[in-house]
Amino acid sequence: MARGIFLALLSLLLFTVSCTQSSFFLRSGDTSHPEKPSQIPEPTSEEKSDPSNAAPSDATIEEGNVLALSPALEESSANGESQAELDSEEEPYTDQKRVDDALYYYQEALEYRNSGDPDRAIQSLDQSYQIIFSIQNEDDPEITQQKEDLRLLISKRILEIYASRSHPQMGPSREMPLAMNQYVTREIKRFQTTERSFFIQSYRLSGRYRPYIVEQMRKAGTPEDLSWLPLIESGFKTRALSKARALGLWQFIASTAYRYDLRRDRWVDERMDPERSTQAAIAYLKVLHGLFGDWTTALAAYNCGEGNVLRVIRQQHVNYLDDFWDLYPRLPLETARYVPRFLAALHIIKDPEKYGFYDLELDQPLISEQVQVNRQMRLKDIARVLNVPAKTLEELNSSLRYKVTPNYPFTLKLPADTSTTFVAKLEEIPGWKPPKRAYVIHRVRFGETLSEIALKYRVSVRRIVHANHLRSASRIRAGQRLKIPLRGHIVTAKSTSSHRVGSTEHYQVKRGDSLWLIARRFNTTVTEIKTLNGMHSDLLHTGQVILVQGGSR
Repeated sequence: MARGIFLALLSLLLFTVSCTQSSFFLRSGDTSHPEKPSQIPEPTSEEKSDPSNAAPSDATIEEGNVLALSPALEESSANGESQAELDSEEEPYTDQKRVDDALYYYQEALEYRNSGDPDRAIQSLDQSYQIIFSIQNEDDPEITQQKEDLRLLISKRILEIYASRSHPQMGPSREMPLAMNQYVTREIKRFQTTERSFFIQSYRLSGRYRPYIVEQMRKAGTPEDLSWLPLIESGFKTRALSKARALGLWQFIASTAYRYDLRRDRWVDERMDPERSTQAAIAYLKVLHGLFGDWTTALAAYNCGEGNVLRVIRQQHVNYLDDFWDLYPRLPLETARYVPRFLAALHIIKDPEKYGFYDLELDQPLISEQVQVNRQMRLKDIARVLNVPAKTLEELNSSLRYKVTPNYPFTLKLPADTSTTFVAKLEEIPGWKPPKRAYVIHRVRFGETLSEIALKYRVSVRRIVHANHLRSASRIRAGQRLKIPLRGHIVTAKSTSSHRVGSTEHYQVKRGDSLWLIARRFNTTVTEIKTLNGMHSDLLHTGQVILVQGGSR
């Protein structure tokens, strides 16, 4: 019964924004502990015969959470009154009395939990829930609010008890339970065949980042096997981007990144930083484990979100904490593959030769030094001064979105034994300033909307709002002059040596132009032009102004 009630209670966490125990007691208007419930279920014959199973039916919780004889019963015994006589004089069993009785059982459960008796704590929480479930009158807002508050408190306590039970199951080795079933076997076969090259490449890349991940997981007390999760998430690629816009080793979406303080701005996205994203991932996994009580279900929630997993749990009629695979068939298809896919990878990694993987190699860990910089520089300019490959600097500073240091203090990572050279040659590294975008002025016509204007100029509404500091996209008027930032429009200061080899100038696109023709005219490459202008496609339009650097035409 308790476990069945537990599944129903999980749904409360999806819809309640905030609730505290103190607010409940304040609304009830009584800070003292409630009296013993007036209606206590009769014990069975077995319970009567076994003193150890006697329920604390003649007890109430006083200050300090100590069980003591109810004062009301003491008084009645002293006066020689029978329990039957007391019952006959009781007032009607109102909804408020039901709330008070439910609160009694809730506090009784806290005492059992604190004394190390989780089974009896669950029984008391079950009793409390059954009482508040019997309150059907929704007309009294005070009663309704107390009822909802207590329901939330009960659900939280049940989750805590089940979560505390699951921790010892991990054992001192802190390893993931390696299930082997038809789902895992199917994923192993995929790694052995169609995804073999992906597995080998991902395993090799893991050598760069996994030593740090393992170190952090040891400190956090999480299973070290979880350090292989990026193999499934991203193939250990720091710039991996999914269709759902999840980014980095740990594939964080934007909202989760903000939730765990990963910086995202014009220049930096810490979802691509192996160290910062690892710390965020560990924190998130621990939260999920605390919610669901086992690592397997936590992994499912990591993939599709805790809300989706909780919704699936509400629809089933088994105890998911005992067997994740009862939950498995109801999960979204991608998540349904996710957990067995991870377990399949662990099976292969722990015994590669058994599954036909021989001579697996690991890349060397990335070893770096750190220096603080406070001006914008291109990584390729830094690499040239240090005489190191630009790709090495890009791998060490993968959080830089455009391979340029930001315009605020930033911790730059350099290859080992190069920080001294960097400091000595810092003045030789040219500074860099982002090109300024060009605008055209548009006068708003009567009846025009911002979305129509944006479509006309092939820009987003957000960019027009930002460029004109508009409070709302709907607040424009006829005759208003708007600055429209054109796609790819770049203007820079004119070069002091126009058309010299290596000079930089701006060029206005003419009808019939293409990036290939422009690159050929200026003796440069299409890639160089796109990089210089921050372009992500080859599309041009007549009148567009772009930055060009190259030889004479």
